[in-house]
Order: sequence, then C-alpha cells, then structure tokens
Amino acid sequence: MKETNEEWTIVIKPHAGLFDIDFREILQYRDLLMIFIRRDLIGLYKQTLLGPLWFFIQPILTTIVYVVVYGGIMQQTTDNKPQILFYLSGIVLWNYFSDCLIATSNTFITNAAIFGKVYFPRVILPLSKVISNLLKMFIQLLLLVVAYIVFLILHKYTFQVNLYILTLPLLVVIMANLGLGLGMIVTSLTTKYRDLQNLIVFGVQLLMFAAPIIYPLSKFEHTRFHIFFVLNPVTAVVETFRASVLGGPVDLKMLGYSFTVSLVLLIVGFLIFNKVERSFIDTV
Repeated sequence: MKETNEEWTIVIKPHAGLFDIDFREILQYRDLLMIFIRRDLIGLYKQTLLGPLWFFIQPILTTIVYVVVYGGIMQQTTDNKPQILFYLSGIVLWNYFSDCLIATSNTFITNAAIFGKVYFPRVILPLSKVISNLLKMFIQLLLLVVAYIVFLILHKYTFQVNLYILTLPLLVVIMANLGLGLGMIVTSLTTKYRDLQNLIVFGVQLLMFAAPIIYPLSKFEHTRFHIFFVLNPVTAVVETFRASVLGGPVDLKMLGYSFTVSLVLLIVGFLIFNKVERSFIDTV
C-alpha cells in the first residue's frame, strides 16, 4: 500500500495542562467571534415590537421605579444629587456587569448542542457576550448624557463632570473582568450542579443591594455594614463613576482593590473554564 504524507490544517488535541490556554488560537477565530457578537445583537430584540428601543426603555423604567420607591416613598438620600442622575449613573455600569454575568453563566448549558458538533475555542462564546453587551452599555451611557444635559439646561444644575471621567475605560474593564470571570466560574460549575442556574439571577439581585446602586456609600460610613460594601469590588467602580459625573471624592485605593479582585477572578475563571471544557460534554 502506498503511503501518503498528508498535512492537516487543524489538529484537535486535548490541552496538556491547566495553564495551557492558546490565546493565539482565540485570535485566529476572531471572525467567528464577530459572528457570535452580531448574532447576539440581532437576536436580542428580534421579533419584538420596539426592538432596540428596549436599550433605552429598560434603564428609564428602572430609574423611574427607583425615584418613586426609594426617592419618594422611602425618602432615600442621594447625597444632594439629582435623583434621576444618581440612580441612572448607578445602574449603567451595574447593568453591564449583571448582563455579562448572567449571559456567560449559561455558556455550557445553552450551547451544548453546538459544542457537541463542531470545534472552536469555547471561550469565544463568553467573550462574545461581554463584547456585545458593550453596545447596550454605551447606549445607556448616551441616555445618561441626555439626562445630564436636560438637568443642566432646565434645572440649572451645576456642571460636575471632572477628570475622573477618564477612568471610564478602566471601570468598564473591571466590570467586564468581574462579569466574565464570575460567569465562567458559574457556568463551569453548572455542568454538574444545575441548581446554580436557578440561583444566579436571584444572587445577582441580592448582590446589587450589597453595592451603592440605590443609595450612597456615605450612608453606611459609620455602621457595621460599611465593611461589606467596601469588600464588594463593584462598590469602587460605581462610586468612582458617580463621582466623575456628579462630583465627590474618589478612593483610588478601593479602585485598585477592585481592579486586583477582578483580575484574580478573571484568571481563576479562565483556568476553571479551561479545565471543564475538556470533559463537560460528557456530563452536561
């Protein structure tokens, strides 16, 4: 029998170790990444009456509820900041974090059929969720800008935007790291423990109350609960962003802590995801 030397274009083989993550391969599949991003954006509000308008409607309705319930009924303080701007500035980055976390936490379960048929770097799917949610966040930032301009013109609000607004890219990176890292950890665990799927949405809602989204951090400054807010890496991100657009002090040490925690969670998430993806199809 005649032997032929064949050169394979792609060789699929198991990872050699826990830390064996081929980032070059992820770059090679960037076209597929863009396809997933486009799919997420098109399919998000497909077959809905209002379509992309939901990007604006959701934060507007949420802000109105917060103003009525917390600002009106409960008389919640906002550190002398306009209630609409206070709540809206809090939920913009929070929504990005929660959307990334919830979307990536279902990666293995919702895409098991695709994973079982064709090979590609599995991490591309959670990455696509984080990137596609950026558009939604920027649209909501635009809504905040519009609301800010309205207050400047109609309510004679004093211009408060300062140089800390330059930290916005860093704040987005921290939230992306937290959402992606925690999401990959959760989705890796759900391959064996399906209960986490039911707990994740409820857990995100609880986590929001452990961050200064609907009230200022100063409210708990001299209470025993203050340490719990400080340890939450989301706290420094929200407080820094709010201070950059509405004025106020910025704690750079807390921001450094949040960045460190987000980086650690991202690394741990990648490692666990990398380990589970090799055998998850047998248990999912």
